Amino acid sequence: MSCVQASDVFELLRDGTPRTRAQLAEVTGLARSTIAARVDELLQLGLIAPTGGVSTGGRPPSLLSMNPRARVVAGVDVGATHVALVLGDLSGEILGEVSTAMDVAEGPEQVLAWVLEAVGTLLAAHGRSAGDLAAIGIGLPGPVEHSTGRAINPPIMPGWDRYDVPRRIHAEYAVPVLVDNDVNIMALGEQRARFRDVQDLIFVKVATGIGAGIISGGALQRGAQGTAGDLGHVRVGASQAACRCGNTGCLEAVAAGPALAAALTRAGVPATSGQDVVDLARAGDLTAVQVVRQAGRDLGEVLATMVNLMNPSVVVIGGRIAASGEHLLAGIREVVYQRSLPLATEHLRMVPSMVGQRAAVQGAVAMAVAHVLSPEQIELAVRRLAGA
Repeated sequence: MSCVQASDVFELLRDGTPRTRAQLAEVTGLARSTIAARVDELLQLGLIAPTGGVSTGGRPPSLLSMNPRARVVAGVDVGATHVALVLGDLSGEILGEVSTAMDVAEGPEQVLAWVLEAVGTLLAAHGRSAGDLAAIGIGLPGPVEHSTGRAINPPIMPGWDRYDVPRRIHAEYAVPVLVDNDVNIMALGEQRARFRDVQDLIFVKVATGIGAGIISGGALQRGAQGTAGDLGHVRVGASQAACRCGNTGCLEAVAAGPALAAALTRAGVPATSGQDVVDLARAGDLTAVQVVRQAGRDLGEVLATMVNLMNPSVVVIGGRIAASGEHLLAGIREVVYQRSLPLATEHLRMVPSMVGQRAAVQGAVAMAVAHVLSPEQIELAVRRLAGA
């Protein structure tokens, strides 16, 4: 390692194993004076801190390790009918949380006003100041142009189209603001909570709409315009069901919550929402079970193609309709195993989400932490330190 920067040294300490300066010099092959300079930069930034060492006689070794409490980040989940916010440290540990029932259709000004107030409340509750906040991660329930943080033509978010979310946040907090689709951050949250060693994972949310977050090669795949994983508008079979996007036969039009409620009502079992479908299926209503199982088969038809194309290790099924029990997952497995290549499914795990609604806020925190601790951001902080 001929040109080791502060971020390289930090990455060595990020695994949680304390090391001495001598051990860092040995790993990097650099002179101790060079390591001392890099360590000093990280100590001044607060990203690492001394920890206790065990002496074997004489002066105890000076061990260094990552300091997760150096800064905090906020993770925000804006849902169709709720907003949740958590405060986390740089290890991703959740320090505090708050949530409220709020319709996203109330618009960005009202929703983000609550978010800004909640950030201040949590910072104060944990003895932190605005200067301790390093970044804010936000998930929105619609298509997002990640590079600008703007929702683009979101179907259930009136008033949000191309609204400059980062600019509104910056009016109160001068920190990086990262905005993404809610399913993408749920994929990140699920990976962090359960599958940290998995490099290829697909998270599927089945609720009012249907979408997927795709992690391939360890990286979240957003696509050219941020629409990667939009399963809900893939055509299924010969269906002619009208979809809200203007096309017919979309997966969402036959397998999302409103479509299942309508199917039950047509079958003589009144249902007005996806939650009604879940409640009926969990209560053992045969018609509801059959409707959910068929929705699983329809999902499986699309997911089989994804499994062949992406070859994931894990497919996680989440969202409100997934709470109906094993019926949805059984239908998915039935078709995926039938239509996917044997090699692609030999070690494939298809599992329900165990993190649930918290996947979104945990993913928002993970997104914010990844930005703050990226080599680019650490080196930028070092340059600012040198110019101070």
